[in-house]
Amino acid sequence: MSAPGTARPARFAGKVAVVTGAAQGIGQEVARGLAAEGACVVIADRSPLLAQTEAELAAAGGTVTAVTADLEAFSGAVAVMEAATARFGRIDILVNNVGGTIWAKPYEYYAEAEIIAEINRSLFPTLWCCRAALPVMLGQGGGVIVNVSSIATRSIHRTPYAAAKGGVNAITAALAFEYSGRGIRVVATAPGGTEAPPRRIPRNSAGRSAAEEAWYQEIVDQTVSSSLMKRYGTLAEQAAPILFLASDEASYITGVTLPVGGGDLG
Repeated sequence: MSAPGTARPARFAGKVAVVTGAAQGIGQEVARGLAAEGACVVIADRSPLLAQTEAELAAAGGTVTAVTADLEAFSGAVAVMEAATARFGRIDILVNNVGGTIWAKPYEYYAEAEIIAEINRSLFPTLWCCRAALPVMLGQGGGVIVNVSSIATRSIHRTPYAAAKGGVNAITAALAFEYSGRGIRVVATAPGGTEAPPRRIPRNSAGRSAAEEAWYQEIVDQTVSSSLMKRYGTLAEQAAPILFLASDEASYITGVTLPVGGGDLG
């Protein structure tokens, strides 16, 4: 069996895959895997760093198109799917990866605007992209949607983010019920704590206060404690299950959210 991050060149040959949040982190790692395994990849993000991912994949011999878009708006999701179909004519795989905690603190300290921002960041991109991609997949007779949720639905200091990711779990189950009979599989992974390089563009540009640093450390401690393996995962360990669920090897799997947290079921 291949180790996490080990390419299997033909697994996605002939497939067209859209990956959101591909400028860095898990989304970037998934895009690398899809391209290495033969997919034509459309990468989407609102970060200017996306161009670097496009250049990297192209230099490695991948077929890639980058689309800069704000996926918190439906218009952004539509633009990405239109770009994918204009270039490649279809969408076989959609990986909804956009999202991530902006603030880390007990719920009593969240302001109204912060709660709204967390929901906009971690729920609406998945909701909008599913809506924008479904007509394409229905028209071609099938496809796979892999949503990226989080085990933080059972965690501390991230209640708005947890609510958003709980919504992603619900989207996954509901769409699977609706569309499995029409050839579309809808699945999700729920990553746990993941070791990754420091974000070059942070989600919270204001940085963390001393109190927020302490609260964030409590999240780290709780995450490690809740993991049976007592460690964070790697980007490769998070990308591998996403790639599996997106592949034909998972053809009899739909409607489930797979925890990827070293035994933490979220």
